[in-house]
Amino acid sequence: MGSPVSPLAANIFMEHLESTAIAPTAPLECKPKLWKRYVDDILEIVAKDEVNNLTDHLNQADDTDSIKFTFEKEEDSKIPFLDTLIVRREDGSVKFLVYRKETHTDQYLNLKSHHPLHQKLGIVRTLLDRKNKLVTEDQDKAEEEKHIKDALQKCGYPAWSVEKVKNQMVKSKPMKERTKKSDATKSKGFDVIPYVEGVL
Repeated sequence: MGSPVSPLAANIFMEHLESTAIAPTAPLECKPKLWKRYVDDILEIVAKDEVNNLTDHLNQADDTDSIKFTFEKEEDSKIPFLDTLIVRREDGSVKFLVYRKETHTDQYLNLKSHHPLHQKLGIVRTLLDRKNKLVTEDQDKAEEEKHIKDALQKCGYPAWSVEKVKNQMVKSKPMKERTKKSDATKSKGFDVIPYVEGVL
């Protein structure tokens, strides 16, 4: 879906639309089985021959004509949503991969650039973290990690940079889990004192 209005205005409209144009008024035959939205990107499951009807229904819901819905259909049992590629298997189950647009160049901050090392290693961490959180199968994780290493190598990153970050992530995981448990037990409430001019 594309929108000429601000993200905040689009989000407010989308919340209104979800509460009025989908559940209560969408024709039963084109009502989506699944509706997941992030700002103005939507993942939906709807009957193949009802996609146009649902799109028309949604576009008629906005009298101001400031937002127009468009759609992209699943192709070759694949459809992207944000930076996730959803792949549907023959049995109907799904797996997830990292999605990159065709225009994606794999250009990241070059290792020789004048930035602190921790910032460059942060890029490595972000890519590895995305792989760990999005990709669902071990073989696909291995292929994604190889892609990451190859892309970073072209940007000047040596093999040790990826291994260093992987080791840091392994060591920090138990610490994060302990911290969460500790914070949960130590959590205390707080009071807010309003400002009154002339007092204190």
